[in-house]
Amino acid sequence: MSGRMVCVDDFEEFSKKHLSKATWEFYSGGADECQTVSENRNAFKRFRLRPRFLRDVSHRDLSTTLLGERVECPICVSPTGLKDLACPQGDIYTAKVAAEMETCMVVSTFSNSSAEDIMAASPGGLKWFQMYFMPNKVFTQRLVQKVERAGYKALVVTIDLPIVGKRYSDIRNKFQLPPHVTVPNLLALKDGSEQDSAKDGRNYGMGGSPQDPTFSWKDVDWLSSITNLPIILKGILTAEDAGIALEHPGVKGILVSNHGGRQLDGVPATVEALPEIVRAVGNKLEVYLDGGVWTGTDALKALALGARAVFIGRPVIWGLTFKGEEGVRQVMNILRDELDLAMALSGCCTLGDIQPTLVVREDFYHSRL
Repeated sequence: MSGRMVCVDDFEEFSKKHLSKATWEFYSGGADECQTVSENRNAFKRFRLRPRFLRDVSHRDLSTTLLGERVECPICVSPTGLKDLACPQGDIYTAKVAAEMETCMVVSTFSNSSAEDIMAASPGGLKWFQMYFMPNKVFTQRLVQKVERAGYKALVVTIDLPIVGKRYSDIRNKFQLPPHVTVPNLLALKDGSEQDSAKDGRNYGMGGSPQDPTFSWKDVDWLSSITNLPIILKGILTAEDAGIALEHPGVKGILVSNHGGRQLDGVPATVEALPEIVRAVGNKLEVYLDGGVWTGTDALKALALGARAVFIGRPVIWGLTFKGEEGVRQVMNILRDELDLAMALSGCCTLGDIQPTLVVREDFYHSRL
């Protein structure tokens, strides 16, 4: 395409044309028939905004706090692995932009730069570290100690991947990392006996992720016992699991996520699951959302439904593909500016002004006909 990039769709269109087929389908695809991938975006369109007018919106403030740490924008970066397939040093570039914008970045275990190098490249930015529970607890503990020393402020524990979902396109493409792309956070901890991580993520998405199908709530408590970092559970989709999370003191937040539609196809879109999670935990845990946020109005709707912040994954990849660090900067600025505009047009000057009454399901109006 030519001309100015004005929305996330523009970056996605560019990426589809310029990435290899296997890489494009790895990033854009999901589990089975990709129903949930589509629903994550489509579900936002089934909510309607109810703006309020005749309010002074001349000065707006998008800042908030995440576990007590101030951020200037509630649009944050999800833990997306293997960014170097889109752009060399993709994690470094993304971290620099997130720090520049004073928002939060969640660094993936499957980043292509080490946790230490990412932190060193952007020491001023708020960073959390995403991790899986490995079959070998010694390995898991070493990883936790590694990110503690590096200065990360929280652990985001992915709970929806006891085993890898079936991803048709990755199987057809026999997806595997090229030789020049590595996963340093796994390599750095190998001692020759780590059979579960011996593949070093090279066949990530093809069953090679270092997962433990026995992972359960007792392991969440064990993780809490070895670290003082707050734990955020990524992948909760039901009020029942949210309620159980309240019983585990080390858990301080929930990131409502369905792994970008890449695990169990047919689960709810995250924005549809969000309200029941918020109701279940009240003000006892912070709740965030990722999945399907493509516009500022998507972010506004999620915030109105109770998310404290939203996290984006694929849009960052599209920015990296377009123009590296500058591409990520453009994507993040577009989304921030769209949220700012949507707030002004809705009568909101601060995130505190964004109330549940701002958004309703589309059938709210159908029932009135």
